[in-house]
Amino acid sequence: MGIFFIVLLVIVLIVAYKTIKVVKQSEVYVIERLGKFHKVADAGLTIIFPFLDHVRSVVSLKQQTMDIPPQNVITNDNVTITIDTVVFYKVTDPAKAVYEIQSLKKGIEYLAITTIRDIVGKMDLDSTFSSRDAINDKLRVVLDEATDQWGCKIDRVEIKDITPPADIRDAMEKQMNAERNKRALILQAEGERQSAITLAEGKKEAAILEAEADKEAAIRRAAGEAEAIKKVAEAKAEEIRQVYGAVMQSNPNDKLVQLKSLEALQDIANGDANKVFIPFDATSALGSLGAMKEMLIDKDKDASKREKLLQKRAAQIKNQND
Repeated sequence: MGIFFIVLLVIVLIVAYKTIKVVKQSEVYVIERLGKFHKVADAGLTIIFPFLDHVRSVVSLKQQTMDIPPQNVITNDNVTITIDTVVFYKVTDPAKAVYEIQSLKKGIEYLAITTIRDIVGKMDLDSTFSSRDAINDKLRVVLDEATDQWGCKIDRVEIKDITPPADIRDAMEKQMNAERNKRALILQAEGERQSAITLAEGKKEAAILEAEADKEAAIRRAAGEAEAIKKVAEAKAEEIRQVYGAVMQSNPNDKLVQLKSLEALQDIANGDANKVFIPFDATSALGSLGAMKEMLIDKDKDASKREKLLQKRAAQIKNQND
């Protein structure tokens, strides 16, 4: 009896082990019954019939990564480069992932390799370095369409590294250094040009300001001289008015006017001018002077007679003025 109960207990434990299944979070069990797909067991406790049902596969629903081995790819300009790629994918239909393809990972890997070679083979070397985002997007679209029938979704495809041959790398480094030196020379020349322009503009502004200052000074000097001339003219005019007023108050006659004219002519003759314009009114006085000159140069007349005649003439003029 004891052995029977032990055997029965072992059988019950085996049946319970075969019957009760605990599915972990983010995992599903693909269960078959009598060799045919039966159901997909989600996370939690699952009861199956022993000896009829069995778990075909445990599928993870987490996002998974697949590192594609580095591949040698020939570009459109016949340069062999090595591309290292990683694929991010997630299983959306566990049954398709198990039954539609023998190995999901192998299928994604081979499909990614052929797609990379097809895309990069249509591009030249420079485009592969400058168009990584475009290559990633094309890879993702192609892989996502192809793996949809396998119950898989491609979330991202990233190119980790593009390695050209050693001689190409050396040539690219030399080209890059040449471009840097070229940009440095261009920037230096541009700086010198800008500096020269700035200096020229500064000199131009300084010359303009200096010319404007000279112009302003000349205008001010001319204005000052004009003002001085105006003041002198006004003073002379005022003096003439005063003299004229004084003369008019003394009831002048023609003799006095002639005498004043002679005095004015004497002042003019003492000046620096080499030409003197004599007013018409002074001709009578000059006539008297001509007569006096004739008297002086007459050698036949004695000095006493000339002196008396001059004294008499001056006395007559004085008497007339008085």
